[in-house]
Amino acid sequence: MKTIRIGCGAGFSGDRIEPAVELAAQGALDYLVFECLAERTIAQAQQAKSRDPRTGYDPLLEDRVEAVLPACCERHTRIITNMGAANPVAAAEVVKNVARRLGLRGLSVAAVTGDDVLELVTAGEYVIVETGEPVAALGGRLVSANAYIGAEPIVEAISRGADVVITGRAADPSLFVAAQAYEFGWPADAWSQLGRATLVGHLLECAGQVTGGYFADPGYKDVADLSRLGFPIAEVPEYGAVVITKVPGSGGRVTAATCKEQLLYEIHDPAAYMTPDTVADFSAVRIWEVGPDRVAVDGGTGRPRPDVLKVSLGYRDGYIGEGQISYAGPGAVERARLAMCVVAQRLRLTGVASDELRCDLIGADALHGETLSATRGHPYEVRLRVAARTQTLRAAQRIGNEVEALYTNGPAAGGGATKSTREVMSLATTLVPRHLVSCAVSCEVL
Repeated sequence: MKTIRIGCGAGFSGDRIEPAVELAAQGALDYLVFECLAERTIAQAQQAKSRDPRTGYDPLLEDRVEAVLPACCERHTRIITNMGAANPVAAAEVVKNVARRLGLRGLSVAAVTGDDVLELVTAGEYVIVETGEPVAALGGRLVSANAYIGAEPIVEAISRGADVVITGRAADPSLFVAAQAYEFGWPADAWSQLGRATLVGHLLECAGQVTGGYFADPGYKDVADLSRLGFPIAEVPEYGAVVITKVPGSGGRVTAATCKEQLLYEIHDPAAYMTPDTVADFSAVRIWEVGPDRVAVDGGTGRPRPDVLKVSLGYRDGYIGEGQISYAGPGAVERARLAMCVVAQRLRLTGVASDELRCDLIGADALHGETLSATRGHPYEVRLRVAARTQTLRAAQRIGNEVEALYTNGPAAGGGATKSTREVMSLATTLVPRHLVSCAVSCEVL
């Protein structure tokens, strides 16, 4: 029975590169997948592309590819990634340039496009899922609209001989589903098999989370050698249980518990996890350990896919201004609270308009609030953080200025003041009919 090995080399845009190098060199992989997109990531990538049409792809793309491409070529490991973000075509050019620089000939690089549906959404009468308001109400503030595409165009790219496949906003598990669908020859309506493949993708997609990274909690859930955390590998047979593991000797751990936590991560309904490929059902999944750092998983299935595709909308939503300053020693909390009151009053007196104002004492009440935090003793040091959402950049800048002014106008012994402003990129969701989204694959052999 045919079995393939799929590794995950990244779980987000800024993830570590070394574990992917380890996978490429020692993982005996058929596929190395880099899952590097989030909703906010692609909206920011669209902004970058609007400033310079040669950009808009993942900022670590070149570094990642240069680090793993020689080993992948030597071992005939295909690479699948959504690091194309807002510009898969430009990303493919980067990969080709890296390959030329490394002297790698005969490499086939494919770009998958079609997820950018901004024109479609702005021309139609679509509704924001979260609010029920029309998308048109966002007007010129709308920056991006990217549909979550599925595995089909990636399968097409592989079938055309691509060694590296670069997409934009493909759904996270779909990157892994494509490898399985191609290798096992599944049609696009093999719902049960695609549901099982989605289970594999979901377990792998966050990389180090399933090998103990997000799992670790000292004294309760100990994980060894997190600084050398290994990233996951799935041994996928055509039929039967999948085994989740990692490179022997790498840091971290793979246990039934790490896999169960990842299984439930970001799943609203385990019996109806909607993806572009299928409505996956994880409700009957069984997980058991078959050896050290080897966990078997079985029982995933699926039903016919939705007739619509989720679209992530990114839109400009004002600015955030922030200022921070630290207080330490006896009376640190009292001085910080006085400073907080001073800043809040100053913002009112000087007429700084804000849609939302938040004042926290980091180390005292920033996460769990004043009531619960009061039972945890009196901290010796705290950091005041004042942040506000404003409609203008000028108003946002005044937040940090007032905090910085505490150096000489506030309570005694404040130090380490910082200030910053940033534009807010908010997110929303709409749904578009699947048949209106058309993907294209371009492929070039070096």
